[in-house]
Amino acid sequence: MKPVFRILSEEEIKKIIDEAFLLLKDPGVRIHNTEALDLLESAGAEVNRNDRIAMITEDLVWDALDSSPEEFSLFDLNREEKVIYGGDAVHFDPGSAAVNILDEETGKQRKPLTGDFIRFVKLVEILPALDAQSTAMICADVSEEIGDLYRLYLALLYMTKPIITGAFRKDTWWVMKEMLAIVCGGERELAEKPVAVFDVCPSPPLLWSDLTCQNLIDCARNGIPAELVSMPLAGATSPVTLMAAVVQHAAECLSGVVIGQTANSGAPIVWGGSPASFDMRHGTTPMGSVETWMIDCAYAEVGKHLKMPTHAYLGMSDSKLVDAQCGLESGGGAFLAALAGINMVSGAGMLDFESCQSVEKMVIDAEIIGMAKRLVGGLAVRDEPIALDIIRRHGHSADYLSDPHTLKWFTKEQYIPSRVLDRRQYDSWMDEGAENVNMRASKYAEELLGFYQPNRLSPEMKSELKKITEKAARKFGMDRLPAITEKNGDGIT
Repeated sequence: MKPVFRILSEEEIKKIIDEAFLLLKDPGVRIHNTEALDLLESAGAEVNRNDRIAMITEDLVWDALDSSPEEFSLFDLNREEKVIYGGDAVHFDPGSAAVNILDEETGKQRKPLTGDFIRFVKLVEILPALDAQSTAMICADVSEEIGDLYRLYLALLYMTKPIITGAFRKDTWWVMKEMLAIVCGGERELAEKPVAVFDVCPSPPLLWSDLTCQNLIDCARNGIPAELVSMPLAGATSPVTLMAAVVQHAAECLSGVVIGQTANSGAPIVWGGSPASFDMRHGTTPMGSVETWMIDCAYAEVGKHLKMPTHAYLGMSDSKLVDAQCGLESGGGAFLAALAGINMVSGAGMLDFESCQSVEKMVIDAEIIGMAKRLVGGLAVRDEPIALDIIRRHGHSADYLSDPHTLKWFTKEQYIPSRVLDRRQYDSWMDEGAENVNMRASKYAEELLGFYQPNRLSPEMKSELKKITEKAARKFGMDRLPAITEKNGDGIT
């Protein structure tokens, strides 16, 4: 038996889906992309061109769901399967697109630079709890117009794990696809063994922008997995009740499934999101609130009922520091996500409403993730009978430390954390400097970087990636890319 968390009844799930179907008919979905409207109209949807509204029928939705893959895999740059989207498989990656980083020396937020991103990618590579990379932050030392493709360029130079990414423009999506094809050995190889998922975000309520809709269509037509990131805000851009937010999320995701499948039947797509409750006191969107956890786990259940791969933004904190609030919110979200069997959980390292990344938090989050994965591993019957023979053998002596049975099983039964988590006696802790968890995490991160091993990309591939990125940079007025020095990279300039 493995522990699970369920928040909806079967009857409630069916009611949510039924209401989502009705919303797709009335008021329908506003779509600011002409190609998507054409596709939907050709497939049988009623389209109001003046208002750019598509009324999508239930039959059209079911057809799209039937053609959408129930499961697919992501591969690393060595072409090995590493992530399974489907069933109750659980994986974790850092959150994406942070505009700030928490400076380890000052404890203040600042804009991330190229070196920060490279260091982050290297740490994600080394931390075994993290299953995938992400384009985790937007580097402030390049033109805003290439912020999306520049993140991917840097990640590809240093990563081996698969990556969760996304494009900010229609044209840069194609540059990013070209980069991915280079490291995979071609477009066909990229489609057959994808190394990346692209996030595509409908806009609440029930709206698709021209950009995100085109990204979704382009992903589908090129066989690159797309991850729907629906973001209803309960009380602001969706009704305040949590169940109603889940209904709106379902309608937005279903519309995305239909658009993607009409563009290319059978294209891989993920039922994901980043919804939140809305804090009426401060006008903020708390990603670490219990209500946000509940919305996410509920919509994941709906997705699983529809046999869709799932994703959620959980394990984050709204705190501005790596403190007790950070631990509470990050741990709660990560544990519930694992128990809900969400396939990809984004958010490790993130603070301040998804806007800030922290190296210390990511290292601590890796321990939270390790414990969460151990929890969902459940209790195992290692012996038969379970305990009768060994307890009878020792009787009342309790000398289990010296028993070979303990040596055989303790590393499988226990999650053994790094020294980031302190479990020493008080005197030992004092004698060794009385460091808090932030101090230990910062030191451990520096030590881990010493174990980083470069990926297997050839110099020719790296040179080609650089040329593509430089060409895009020149288009937007940048004569040269930021230098990658020995301090923050590996000497690629």
